[in-house]
Amino acid sequence: MQIKKGGIVSKLLADVPVPRMFRAEQIFPREHIAPEQIPALVEAELSKEPIRSKIKPGMEIAITAGSRGIANVAVITKSIVDFVRACGAHPFIVPAMGSHGGATAEGQLEVLADYGISPESMGCEIRSGMEVVQLGISDTGLPVYLDKHAYQADGIIVSCRIKPHNSFRARYESGICKMMAVGLGKQKGAEAVHSDGVERMGENILSIAKVILEKAPVLFAIPCIENAYDETRLIEAIDRDDILAREPELLKFAFSQMPSLLVGECDVLVVDEIGKNYSGSGVDPNITGTFSTNYAQGGVKVQRTCFLDLSEASHGNSLGVGLSDVITKRLFDKIDTEKMYPNCITSTVLASARIPVVVATDKEAIQLCIRTCTGIDHSRVRVIRIPNSLHIGHIMLSEAYYEDVKSGRWPGLFARSEPEELRFDSEGNLLTPIIV
Repeated sequence: MQIKKGGIVSKLLADVPVPRMFRAEQIFPREHIAPEQIPALVEAELSKEPIRSKIKPGMEIAITAGSRGIANVAVITKSIVDFVRACGAHPFIVPAMGSHGGATAEGQLEVLADYGISPESMGCEIRSGMEVVQLGISDTGLPVYLDKHAYQADGIIVSCRIKPHNSFRARYESGICKMMAVGLGKQKGAEAVHSDGVERMGENILSIAKVILEKAPVLFAIPCIENAYDETRLIEAIDRDDILAREPELLKFAFSQMPSLLVGECDVLVVDEIGKNYSGSGVDPNITGTFSTNYAQGGVKVQRTCFLDLSEASHGNSLGVGLSDVITKRLFDKIDTEKMYPNCITSTVLASARIPVVVATDKEAIQLCIRTCTGIDHSRVRVIRIPNSLHIGHIMLSEAYYEDVKSGRWPGLFARSEPEELRFDSEGNLLTPIIV
């Protein structure tokens, strides 16, 4: 695929003006748990009854670790490991990430290492494999699989994050039940959950989780919830018998903690970087409004979206690239389909992996989005620029928003600079930082 700077596309876009933009800060509620407080909090939660009595000396305990970019995940995981060992049991970590990491044992170890989870940092073994055992058939007629290492343990601790899902709405979305059904189900389990389509995922997750709770040695769960700043907001230990009742309550709380782009709508959304470390879909549609299915909604109302780069931590897995209208050649060149396509094959959702329009530079990506917007005032184009979908406390907005922001139209949104021209180098790379 030839993508060249200075060709016909470049000439067609050369005169498209990019609006002046200003830095803005979005302020959300920020109650959180500091990283240094986490070990003591985890110990306190795990010391509660009946949680504490579930861990007995000599037991082999599997502790889950997923593929999402969870705040303080290494600290949380290490705190659980330390507690289990202090009880006289033998902890080990199991990658619980379905088909992520290229659906290989080695790839899943690589994902965990990027999050600071390794045998050396955790002080325990990591047993990574794609082999599963079948536990039975769910009440929705699906086979139920579980990681073989976890199944053979004397007990399983489900460590995860609870948050709204990127593709569907249900009582159980991203959380404990999904970690059991999809994460611990590995490739086969993830495939089973997705086999009826996204519209039935919530139902399938619950039905499979029920079988796992009945037939696998799950002891308890210890999920976390994050605030709008990607900081740990809550950590709570939940006995296995209380998981199904408690998780929907915690999901509602997680929704209440979600950030948003406070202006509500724009013509063009510019995302500096996407990646699996920001969201399972590369970008969180609950922020960007760019959903891959019709079974979820929310986020900013937008007409055109461009993604400029892919995070190094994604290792070429550019899942979510299809949620944009335009990407840069830099991002395109980083795509590794061997890392990206397994997720699509497993989930049956192809939209997130489709290749959008590709242009040579950052500037042309923004210009193409502006040029192809319809029904707008191009002299006052509304552009939002974010670093990624996980960190949106500091953003940039085009001049069209400036007076309304200054007048306080959107509570919690404040201008932190005056409008200025975006700076690009001679190659069209965006130089203006969002935060100075």
